[in-house]
Amino acid sequence: MSRRKALAVTLAAAGGMLGGRIAMAASPPVIGSADLRGGLNAGSEGLAPGVANDQGRKLASIIAKAAGSNQPVFLPPGTYNIANMNLPDGTRLHGVSGATRLVYGGGGHLFRADGARRIEMSNLVLDGAGRGLGENAAAIVHMRNVGDVIIDNCEILGSAKTGIQLERCGGRIDRCRIADAADYALLAIESNGLAITNNTVTDCGNGGILVHRWTKGPDGTLVSGNRITGTRATNGGTGKYGNAINIYRADNVQVTGNHIARSAFSAIRSNAGSNVQIAGNQCLASGETAIYSEFGFEGAIVNGNVVDGAANGISIVNFNEGGRLATVSGNVVRNLSLTAPYEQSDTFFGLGISVEADTAVSGNVIENAPRFGLLLGWGPYLRNVVVTGNVVRQAKTGCAVSVAEGAGSAVITNNLFAQVPGGGVIGYRWHDVASRELALEAAGFPQLTVMGNRVV
Repeated sequence: MSRRKALAVTLAAAGGMLGGRIAMAASPPVIGSADLRGGLNAGSEGLAPGVANDQGRKLASIIAKAAGSNQPVFLPPGTYNIANMNLPDGTRLHGVSGATRLVYGGGGHLFRADGARRIEMSNLVLDGAGRGLGENAAAIVHMRNVGDVIIDNCEILGSAKTGIQLERCGGRIDRCRIADAADYALLAIESNGLAITNNTVTDCGNGGILVHRWTKGPDGTLVSGNRITGTRATNGGTGKYGNAINIYRADNVQVTGNHIARSAFSAIRSNAGSNVQIAGNQCLASGETAIYSEFGFEGAIVNGNVVDGAANGISIVNFNEGGRLATVSGNVVRNLSLTAPYEQSDTFFGLGISVEADTAVSGNVIENAPRFGLLLGWGPYLRNVVVTGNVVRQAKTGCAVSVAEGAGSAVITNNLFAQVPGGGVIGYRWHDVASRELALEAAGFPQLTVMGNRVV
């Protein structure tokens, strides 16, 4: 009996003993062949690393050949000088994590796609090398009208503009590292079911992850599990730039479980984003307001966040521009500051939580607010606010509530105010104190219900 036949007999016997089921060890995948299911190895197709000349045309030819038959392309480890790549539908470009490096050679753009159904890239380092992009290239990776963009486990470095810009795209950007972009790490405009998850963003010039729309409407992007540090505001201003996560006109967006530190302005800033959910984020050392929901929104949930270090903690404001309808619950807000990146005579800093209209504020803990722990309304812009079950400790004033002409109703009950030398609950007309202590009873202000609070 031959050795092969003896092995077959042995396996057959073992199969009988195990009821005909044999656990076979899987063969290890071979990178660039078996794991790519018949894909093309760019090295075998004549693309070599370490060549000084631009190899964009050669790579484009290989990708086109593979995309035509729905095959992936594998790029072996090494450095490739590439420019002006227009990706066709069905592009599937894969490398070796941290070892396959595509360096932009200048003269236009690196990767662009328009009108494709599906584009995939994984395990690549895309290095802009700080070289200037052409007038029509907004980013190292610039895609328009792509139904399903998948960029996974890639590094996008050194863009002279933005790292990734997507316009009217769906898909996911996952496990990527985006660093040293002159403008934004990632700008997604008019998205459709996009997920931006588990990425690391560092040291970008004007913003981190931006979810915008040209016109206000449903967007549904998920921004979750990202780590964002060192967001600057190179272009200056009072908040348009310098935000780690920025939502603009995009409705139904979830911002959850992100770790954000050292943003020049806000850790999370939602401008005119209705039905936004901001939950479970850590916001550390923000330069201005850590969490914002502002201007022309209806519906915001801000819960379970940690804010440690900011000029203001959480602001749900701009009722004068239609900003309304929110819950603010279960947040820890601490270590606030009277200083911010700019000065304005009509702007307060050193606030824990500020709200204006149709909002419930409950179960929050605020500590070390040098001006107000809570600010309810501004001038006449106060309507239907309920504040209950909060703890405010070490604030100049525990809760400031607007009693200016035209201000609406507020209910302030069962809160604990400790170490508040300026009072527990104090009425304000704009910047000016307008009442005595109101913590137990709001005599003279029938629009306010104030009871069950404790000042210690």
